Amino acid sequence: MKIGHCLIAVAASALVAAAPASPGDGAKPGSNPIIRDRFTADPAPLVVGDTLYLYVGHDEAQRDEMFNMREWLVYSTRDMKHWTAHGPIMKVADFRWAKKDAWASQTIRKNGRYWFYAAVEHDSTHPGKAIAVAVSDSPTGPFVDAKGSALITNAMTPKGTHSWEDIDPTVFTDEDGTSWIAWGNRQCYIAKLKPNMIEIDGPITEITPPHFEEGPWLHKRGKLYYLTYASLDRSTQRDEHVSYATAPSLAGPWTYRGLLTGSGKYSFTIHPGIAQFRGGWYIFLHNASLTIGDQNGAIGRRSVTVEYLRYNADGTMKPVVQTDAGVSVPPPR
Repeated sequence: MKIGHCLIAVAASALVAAAPASPGDGAKPGSNPIIRDRFTADPAPLVVGDTLYLYVGHDEAQRDEMFNMREWLVYSTRDMKHWTAHGPIMKVADFRWAKKDAWASQTIRKNGRYWFYAAVEHDSTHPGKAIAVAVSDSPTGPFVDAKGSALITNAMTPKGTHSWEDIDPTVFTDEDGTSWIAWGNRQCYIAKLKPNMIEIDGPITEITPPHFEEGPWLHKRGKLYYLTYASLDRSTQRDEHVSYATAPSLAGPWTYRGLLTGSGKYSFTIHPGIAQFRGGWYIFLHNASLTIGDQNGAIGRRSVTVEYLRYNADGTMKPVVQTDAGVSVPPPR
């Protein structure tokens, strides 16, 4: 979930029967937005065998509300064109120590279980945004609070400039089995996770790249590690773009590589999620182009999109152009 430069769920809810994610409005399968029957944001893909699962926040803002997010949803696909809805996997209320804001999340698989990390607003015992961790034996839940308290609180990053900096977790397990978590708003932090996946192992390090705003995403291709994130050059940009940096290891050093894509249509925020699936690479984003009934897209009513992701010979990523066609057409050459 996002704030940007404006201030802007124990058992999970019973799963609904799996159903197509779109209402059949005539759009070509694979075109954007990929989910058309509700507003979704902050996409986080996870590949398990021949299936890609996509975890998203559920935007429920009414009228002029900025954000109203109370639960997380998951969808799945086997062909990148047809999506199945599996219902809410958790509500923010399932974290009893949290009081609101089911913001950006990511799920990873490790040791046969599924670990879900998400940003929420902590109660008054630890004021500010915090990062929660839940666990399940299935990618579609139910997920339950794995720790009974926050993994990361605002007090753990005392050098930050504001109370909402501890948001947007991304988690990555390296080839040696070590898992890392990165997160942040305006400041970007990274830390190792203990093997139990519910505690930080060692120091928290700041790795803020140029124009970093929020929404970091970690992935690896070949020998390069990538930190892709929502960026904002306040001197020239009104809305968030996506930029990235690369490094020879998760410990850095990180080299800024510039812009990857522009802003999402009609949206101040944007949030990248990257996955390799069935031999291809994909980047998931969000914009605010969807209309459902009498509700237009807005800062609190966003919609998830997907585009092909391509690389140059030197490992840098080719610029991504956001389209309506999405992956309904073959990838560009």
